[in-house]
Amino acid sequence: MRTETVRPNVGHFVESMREIGYLTEVAVADLIDNSITAESSEIKIFAVTKPNVSFAILDNGIGMSEKVLVEAMRLASANPKDIRNKNDLGRFGLGLKTASFSQCKKLTVVTKKKEQVSCRQWDLNYISEKNEWLLITPQDYTSFPLYDEFRKLNHGTLVVWEEIDKIPSGNFAEMIDKLRKHLSLVFHKFLEGQAPLKKINILVNNNPVKAFNPFNINHPATQQITSEKINIYGSSVSIQPFILPHHSKISQQEYELYATEEGYVKSQGFYLYRQNRIIIYGTWWGLHKAVDAHKLIRVKIEIPNSMDSHWGIDIKKSMARPADVIKSDLRRIITQVIDKGARPFSARGKKIDDKTIIQFWETFPIKENFRFAINQSHPLFINLIASLDDYQREKLKYYLNGVQAYLPLDAIQSKLQTDPHSIRQESALTEKDINELLIMLKESGLSEDYKQELLKTEIFKNRSEIFKS
Repeated sequence: MRTETVRPNVGHFVESMREIGYLTEVAVADLIDNSITAESSEIKIFAVTKPNVSFAILDNGIGMSEKVLVEAMRLASANPKDIRNKNDLGRFGLGLKTASFSQCKKLTVVTKKKEQVSCRQWDLNYISEKNEWLLITPQDYTSFPLYDEFRKLNHGTLVVWEEIDKIPSGNFAEMIDKLRKHLSLVFHKFLEGQAPLKKINILVNNNPVKAFNPFNINHPATQQITSEKINIYGSSVSIQPFILPHHSKISQQEYELYATEEGYVKSQGFYLYRQNRIIIYGTWWGLHKAVDAHKLIRVKIEIPNSMDSHWGIDIKKSMARPADVIKSDLRRIITQVIDKGARPFSARGKKIDDKTIIQFWETFPIKENFRFAINQSHPLFINLIASLDDYQREKLKYYLNGVQAYLPLDAIQSKLQTDPHSIRQESALTEKDINELLIMLKESGLSEDYKQELLKTEIFKNRSEIFKS
């Protein structure tokens, strides 16, 4: 067999590798994975735009020897098929490099172990110029951000990005906000101290990141459905469904917090944790359609790092595609939980069909469909119609038909989804209005039967004493 060595054009390869598709917050999370694996208890992130866009991340983990550092700087420094330490958040041995290259052209790592400091640097411009993977040993690194704090540590690692060209300085504040929210969610179990390792603190520009548990587990109205463990390929997978509180059960501030920036509809579904770290969230993986009635359902799935290949974890650790054999169990769990998840809405929707109350509105069947219609059997409606002449009745009929035909369902649904706490429908009929109506009715001379019908209406329900005085 005749062969020949065809080396890739390193400069072109580097540019292609930079376009893997990391968002800044996802890239930073990849670096934090390394810090957690290194048993850090505190991780500091420094990110500013002046005088230049600068980024650095410092941890107090175990650090690396010079030999280990050089290997860590190698692309694909780990075989994804190797059995990893159970607390290892890495997989491909690419995260440090690909995450950093996606944001900057110069990556420097300074590390300390047993008081011995080592430093290495990748400079993509230099690599492209020489067309070789030449790892640089910088002679001066003491001017880096956070270096003074690094120097005080007995062990730890400092990662510095320079020549950052993927973070626009114009929306830097927005990026920082997204970063904080992303880290507070993805690493919430570590920030809360739930993970097996010790609790960690993450600070962004000296401001601590607070854990955001997406299941609102401390609220009494949150429903925790019975959890179960399923065995897949010899590994145990824990699945725990939650139903978040209906907006009527919590404050507007809390409701908006747990909606997240994506909103409740897009945040429903599975939340996949790999070794206590969230990989992907707010997805049904095509097994179920995201609908408004199920927007309060969130299902936690916890897997070990030994199951990556069965869940299709990608390089960025921000995507997953479960194998077909897993999907059958997930479908079964979806079927079990969606009925309970829809109850906060279906129970309220059924009130219109409650025959013990005479409603102002009813559902009117149209073949296999229906429409919402004003209840013309309502005693107040009957009384009103009886007081009108034929011409007035016709005008009222056309007006009410217009009200029914142009009921703003889309606007109602939109407001209920985005800002339900701001709706004050009950203010259209005040207690003063009810009292004035009551006086008017009493003065008109009511029959006993008519009184009993009024007591069944929404206005006068549970007000049996109103006709006694």
